[in-house]
Amino acid sequence: MTIEISELKNYFWGLQEKIASTVGEFDGKPFISDEWVKPADSPLQGNGRSMILEGGNFLERGGVAFSHVSGKQLPPSATAIRPEIAGGSFEAMGVSLVFHPNNPKVPTVHMNVRVFLAKKEGVAPVWWFGGGMDLTPYYGDEADCRHFHQTCKNALDPFDPSYYPKFKAHCDKYFYLPHREEPRGIGGVFFDDFSELGFEKSFEMTQAVGNALLDAYLPIAKKHHADPFTPAEKEFQEYRRGRYTEFNLVFDRGTHFGLQSGGRTESILMSLPPIARWQYQRPIPPNSPEDRLMNYFLKPRDWLA
Repeated sequence: MTIEISELKNYFWGLQEKIASTVGEFDGKPFISDEWVKPADSPLQGNGRSMILEGGNFLERGGVAFSHVSGKQLPPSATAIRPEIAGGSFEAMGVSLVFHPNNPKVPTVHMNVRVFLAKKEGVAPVWWFGGGMDLTPYYGDEADCRHFHQTCKNALDPFDPSYYPKFKAHCDKYFYLPHREEPRGIGGVFFDDFSELGFEKSFEMTQAVGNALLDAYLPIAKKHHADPFTPAEKEFQEYRRGRYTEFNLVFDRGTHFGLQSGGRTESILMSLPPIARWQYQRPIPPNSPEDRLMNYFLKPRDWLA
């Protein structure tokens, strides 16, 4: 491993800045920047920057978070992947984002890219990269699904053509609500515990995924942000956001890691939608756009076939 921590930090910090400034310009309202430093007596040390936009023209809520933290004790969500480093110290850094648009015709998007370093006496230093992006539509558009997946594939193919199908399958498996027996959205790509290319090339691949977010999402946002919608369609968006909230709070390993390790709660939970809805056994009218979302789009498939 020859890349310095400062090089990692410069990339992640710059990625956050680029995404927030580009999306803020499109929205017409800038992101608020909130830099923070963990208190000296905190079990978790480090700093970060949360960039948030609420009540925008395009975004109902959007958050882009950078964090660089270290701790003396690995949380359970990390040792589940590498049990041999349980009890060791760690350092983690990355950028995560979620954009919840006002218009239900525009999907929600999530992206995360990160690096994790761990040390334990008697065990060789451990590091890995992780990340990916996924799309959660409320009203499906096949061209959008193809565009999003094609952009993910284009980012990964220069490193290995086998990565896109492998990471797509991992994404479909990960972003799944087992208690509902349904996917969160139409997927994308997701990788974790990745080190097989060596540190430098693994970092390059992680950058390629992070850099692809704007190309994957902004054309979809620009295509639909002015589409007309009804109060009933907005209500359905809020209902489906309830599923998004369930996943983030119950299953998401990033949320668990942040909360278990003493992370900054306000930054961790800014990924939640501002308004979500739960209804008991909500009926979905047959042959409706909502029915097509549930029974066509929210079924794992090869969008590039």
